[in-house]
Amino acid sequence: MTRLSVNINKIATLRNARGANNPNVIKVAMDCERFGAQGITVHPRPDERHIRFRDVVELKKVVTTEFNIEGYPDARFLQLIKEVKPAQATLVPDKPDAITSNAGWDTITHAAFLQKIISEIKQQGVRVSVFVDPSVKMAEGAKQVGADRIELYTEPYAAHYHQKREAAIKPYIEAAEAAHAIGLGINAGHDLDLNNLRYLQQNIPHLDEVSIGHALICDALYLGLENTIQLYLRELQ
Repeated sequence: MTRLSVNINKIATLRNARGANNPNVIKVAMDCERFGAQGITVHPRPDERHIRFRDVVELKKVVTTEFNIEGYPDARFLQLIKEVKPAQATLVPDKPDAITSNAGWDTITHAAFLQKIISEIKQQGVRVSVFVDPSVKMAEGAKQVGADRIELYTEPYAAHYHQKREAAIKPYIEAAEAAHAIGLGINAGHDLDLNNLRYLQQNIPHLDEVSIGHALICDALYLGLENTIQLYLRELQ
């Protein structure tokens, strides 16, 4: 079964809007696990507009499922990984002012940089996933630089799912098959929701994990967090 990791960034965004501690990010993470989530994802950004770096340190104390920290691997991110030692570090090529992730790494152009960073992180005993577009070449490049997994950037799939889902999923199947053949684990994330998640999972049989935040939290506003997590888990069965 593909594991569900809940990205709790949006919970922190809501908390930060008032400057206090409501909703409580730590409690929400624990509730997500209690309701069945198999992982917690955070993506601290330099301006700390949602998850703060101190949140990540505090979350490490309570998360009992798989803890995944996403981010651009600058010096502060690498120090955080060294301090927290999550189960997984997911490397994304975001610029500091990016609103959200909107492209994967070019693992060929940035091979030397990624290889150095990945080696440093793996020395901490942390699994490394590299955020990539659905490309066989980029998946192969991720393997060459030492990644353990790739995370397929699924926004293009989600954007075209309702027009022609067979065409939308095709490059993801090809990239996933190539990745699996060379021993890479496969994650996926970005704009996945209750409409498009099952089709993705059905067509990528070796999908290890999906990381979902924005859509899941939006659904929870209407359906409740516990019910929403159960609905997402059902789509992955």
